Amino acid sequence: MRRARDWQAKINSSQSPVCGSSPASPIAEARAVGRAGRPGTSANRHGVADDGSDAARKRRFARRPKRETPLELVERISDAYGLVLVLILTTFVVTMTLPPEGWGGRVVAIAVAGLTAIIALTSSGTRPGRVRLAIGLVLLAVVAAAVAKPVSSDGLLGVAFVIDALLLGAASVTILRRVLSSSVVDTRTLLGALSVFTLLGLLFGYLFLALGRFKSGAVFTGVAHAQARDYLFFSYTTLTTTGYGNLVPAGDIGQVLAVFEMLVGQIFLVTLVARLVSVWRPRARAANPAGAPDEEQA
Repeated sequence: MRRARDWQAKINSSQSPVCGSSPASPIAEARAVGRAGRPGTSANRHGVADDGSDAARKRRFARRPKRETPLELVERISDAYGLVLVLILTTFVVTMTLPPEGWGGRVVAIAVAGLTAIIALTSSGTRPGRVRLAIGLVLLAVVAAAVAKPVSSDGLLGVAFVIDALLLGAASVTILRRVLSSSVVDTRTLLGALSVFTLLGLLFGYLFLALGRFKSGAVFTGVAHAQARDYLFFSYTTLTTTGYGNLVPAGDIGQVLAVFEMLVGQIFLVTLVARLVSVWRPRARAANPAGAPDEEQA
């Protein structure tokens, strides 16, 4: 009996804490070592592993991505011809809804058209010197339109429309050159081609507006006082060769401009747009060269 008590005392003494620490069993030690060896885990002072504590701390205190500044946003958007196309449509709506008979209408229409030309030139990577020249010409056109009202001069207003037409023509040529020199035909290139086509309608519309100011008689047969909407309507129906027949040029200059616009519109549609659409490939297909087997076919 005494021997049994001594043996039980030895067992209890082996399980009692020594120096404030309790020895762990071999299985517990193996688990602690295994957990401590895993990536992204660490063992605390009690031998318990903190799974993913370092990774969670890094995710919590990780630096957030830098937000895009307004200037960077404008620079990124300006390189897309979608913005140019929106501005062209805005110019069309402003010119159609604000007839240039009043002082505010003519200034707003000419200023918006000039702004569209400047943004189009900037989006095509035009040199800063030429952009500054375009800005100066736009200011000159706006001043001419504003001064034309007090002095009652249709010639000054015609000069303002001619200046805007020249700027729109320069923007069309610049965008067209950028589109043709593009090595990849994608959505941006197609938007550039559409921008050029819509710019041509504005260009000839402003030329007809200038002709109405320079010419003493009527520009269209049977229409004594044509409005700005009539000139733009005739320009776009001529560009697309729709020809409703309600507006017919009365003089030689108007007929020459109409024929030239029809030729330009047809040549543009038949050659450039058809070519761009025929060779256009989405980015996913462009990444896979012609003739290379797809992953599904492999």
